[in-house]
Amino acid sequence: MVSPKDRITTPQAAVVTINFILGTGILTLPRTSVDAVKTPDVWITVLLGGLIAMAAGVIIVKLSQQFPEKTFYQYSQEIVGKWVGGVLSLLIICYFLTTSSFQVRSMAEVTGLLLLEGTPIWAVIMPFIWIGLYLIMGGINPIARLFEVIFPITFFLFLLVAFMSIKIFEIDHLRPVLGLGIMPVLKGVKTTALAFTGPEIMLVLLAFMQQPNKAVKAVLVGVSIPLIFYVITVVMVVGALSVDGVVTRTWPTIDLIRSFEMPGLIFERFESLLLIIWIMQLFSTFTITYYAVALGLAQLFRKNIHPFMYGLLPVIYIIAMTPKNINDLFKLGDMIGNMALYLFGVLPLLLLMISRWKVRRR
Repeated sequence: MVSPKDRITTPQAAVVTINFILGTGILTLPRTSVDAVKTPDVWITVLLGGLIAMAAGVIIVKLSQQFPEKTFYQYSQEIVGKWVGGVLSLLIICYFLTTSSFQVRSMAEVTGLLLLEGTPIWAVIMPFIWIGLYLIMGGINPIARLFEVIFPITFFLFLLVAFMSIKIFEIDHLRPVLGLGIMPVLKGVKTTALAFTGPEIMLVLLAFMQQPNKAVKAVLVGVSIPLIFYVITVVMVVGALSVDGVVTRTWPTIDLIRSFEMPGLIFERFESLLLIIWIMQLFSTFTITYYAVALGLAQLFRKNIHPFMYGLLPVIYIIAMTPKNINDLFKLGDMIGNMALYLFGVLPLLLLMISRWKVRRR
């Protein structure tokens, strides 16, 4: 049972989903999606990826709504039995754990590249994960309240920076629309759908909602807003740098913002604004996945959550330090995306069908 002080509202659930999705994607999506599609129609691919994420989110919500006040870790054992349910829960815990570590390392890489040059990666990672621990010790409520503070700042700064880049935007870089037909667009759908990983947090979050019957609305809003962010980002980056220019860059969104300046303003260069919102978003994704891992282990082994929170710190640190360079980090990101595809694209639908079939039998 979830205690009353751990309840969150429907808007808070939507904001948690938004902040989860807006992790590394803002910086890497233009490069990964253009690399897969290789035409200017990449914005159509992003739209299709967003629609797939919405459908997956609705299935996840419908599954969780059948078991009010229970997280996936608890109700999976009711659907497929104790042992199979336990294994599935462990797989999802591993997914959240790897995601958490990936976000920490991504933050350290970009911070080291642009803000704290020459600083050892461990010196950037350690304060970040300790602050995350401090936040999650209070439970889901402080996490949701912090996300409510982060989201409007992100929204304002992102739109400010995106629309300032209009002066170097060229519409010709986005033409012709569907010049090579629909097939290249469809080739990139898997890549873009992976940038929308985040609705899966509803497997845990729905148990804490005051009005679980409104969870579908929360997940649809939670995916729609990142979808708008991503489409604007891709259109602006491709429009400014062209398809060929995007593929050759590691962080094309940062390169876009570095390529213009406005003399006379307080800030003449704007990548620092983008980095502020991006580090906040990574912190959001890190904390909510960290909490989901600790909660999962606590519920699976029926123990107090706090020892798991402390025990996970060195594990997250070790996984975050495992990739040797940026290419290894991107490979880890691809692996997480592929895990998400099977764990949250296929598994919830199967479990929903099994649970519905069991209800009919009764």
